[in-house]
Amino acid sequence: MRGSILPSSDYRTDRSGPDTFEQMTIVGSARQAYLDALPIPTAIADVRDNVLTLQHYNECYARVGRDSSGGLLSRPALLDRVLQFANSDAKTAEFDWIDGDEIQGYHYRIRIARLFQVERNVHRLMISALNRTAEVQSQRSLRAEMMHDSLTGLPNRTAFCDALSDAVDALPTGDATAGGGEYSRAGGDLAVVIVDLARFSLVNECLGSLAGDELIITVARRLVGAVRSGDMLARIGGNEFAILLRLGPDSDDAMVAAHRIQAALSTPFRLSEMEIRVDCAIGCALPDGRSVQGAELFRNALFAVKRAKASGRVELYQPGEVNAVRRRFSLETELRRAIEGDRLTLAYQPLIDLRTGAISGFEALARWDDPHHGTIGPAEFIPVAEESGLILPLGRWAIERAAQTLAEWDRAAGRKLPVHVCVNVSAVQLQRDDVAATVAAVLGRHDVAGRLKLELTESCIVADPEHAMRVLNALREQDVRLAMDDFGTGYSSLAYLQKLPIDDLKIDRSFVTPMLHDRDSLAIVRAVLSLAAALGMNTTAEGVETLELGQTLGALGCTLGQGWYYAKPLPAAAAFAYWAERAG
Repeated sequence: MRGSILPSSDYRTDRSGPDTFEQMTIVGSARQAYLDALPIPTAIADVRDNVLTLQHYNECYARVGRDSSGGLLSRPALLDRVLQFANSDAKTAEFDWIDGDEIQGYHYRIRIARLFQVERNVHRLMISALNRTAEVQSQRSLRAEMMHDSLTGLPNRTAFCDALSDAVDALPTGDATAGGGEYSRAGGDLAVVIVDLARFSLVNECLGSLAGDELIITVARRLVGAVRSGDMLARIGGNEFAILLRLGPDSDDAMVAAHRIQAALSTPFRLSEMEIRVDCAIGCALPDGRSVQGAELFRNALFAVKRAKASGRVELYQPGEVNAVRRRFSLETELRRAIEGDRLTLAYQPLIDLRTGAISGFEALARWDDPHHGTIGPAEFIPVAEESGLILPLGRWAIERAAQTLAEWDRAAGRKLPVHVCVNVSAVQLQRDDVAATVAAVLGRHDVAGRLKLELTESCIVADPEHAMRVLNALREQDVRLAMDDFGTGYSSLAYLQKLPIDDLKIDRSFVTPMLHDRDSLAIVRAVLSLAAALGMNTTAEGVETLELGQTLGALGCTLGQGWYYAKPLPAAAAFAYWAERAG
């Protein structure tokens, strides 16, 4: 049975009844003065048989309670909480209470203290109400600002991830007998689409930040028009937007929506007096039929965007991409330890003079035999080294170790060997490291001047031609020979060949290996050989796997051959023995 409240005789103070309030050491008129001195609504009430009777209250309580005869304590929800406390053994209680609805109501922190028992079954309580409405509204306003992008008014990354987590948690799961824990498509599904604007930074740099802001706002408007009412659009970064799509039973809906978004952004944007087309990379991720978290789904969409930047197409996340990235991070850690612990080795593949059959030199190739992962090929760990910056210490080590090995061969033979050693230089190494200074220091420690050759790919030159020119000229001054590796597979600018001090062109195996049965490959090899001869350069053919191929290349005028027909990459001692056997 719900309790009730009886107001005191004059609603201001009840002076009838026993003067038990003196037990609070407040007597006479000091009682009211004590309550009135409190800055928050406070009342003294007696509770008997679920009936609350106001005994004393202050001015603050009177002001907030003018709309009813019992003030705040006449509100049924609050009265019930007070009566529950009175019927308990608790000495104090504190809780939050809203007078009205969540948005427009008043928020209070209610504190109740049990003063004493007036008589049997009559409890005297002190109830105070701290108005927290301004604090709650400030928190609500601050949270709204924290959860929205100030430029577009869209939800931001935090709000999007929260909504995504809630949506994933609400996904229906299949019957345990049907594979327990897998998501059922019944009841709908979802997808995450991320849009990355490709030229946003260029607009900012060339037209200014105001134009960049205008572009972002215009993009946001177009995206709002491209998504459906049940979807959520958010701005998650400077040039990134995310859409939480609600799908039907067909998972292809996600790709259809992604292409619709791409079409909406394909029309040029008008900024000031210019019309600018902004390309975008779009990646999409779907729950993959197992238990998945919102953060994981969001991360998968980011992986898809990264692939979309490279492919130029809308990409759907493919399972296994995360494992591949984890593998790369693991390799980075192990490679760093291998470099620091000197656990890498160089293998040396002979370079054969196709005219005389003599060994002209060796190409030094990095090899990594990890005790935990086994043999890891350079095609796997070199990209990791370039991405992580480990290519710099790795490149310095390779130049040092190759020169040291050649010097050791000289001592073993009792003379300077008439061979050179080739070391590959990465584009990252050429741009970031002082390769010329590294080589100078190595030549100062080992007597291999004139017999060290560095091989560079065309990408080394394209990235910064002027810097490459300065570095290569500095190397030539140290009597270092230079070769362009994998010629014909990159940009193949003839202007570079004319200006740069290149000594050798290496013809890629993709042209050499099939040339005996592929007329186009043969034509390309002939063209490269003619070009090198015209420029006074030597040539090296990679991928010589048969005697017939070596003889044909020699007849066409190729200088050197390299391939498994002659020898596969050998350890340093075996390479020296190979030279000694052929030289003898």
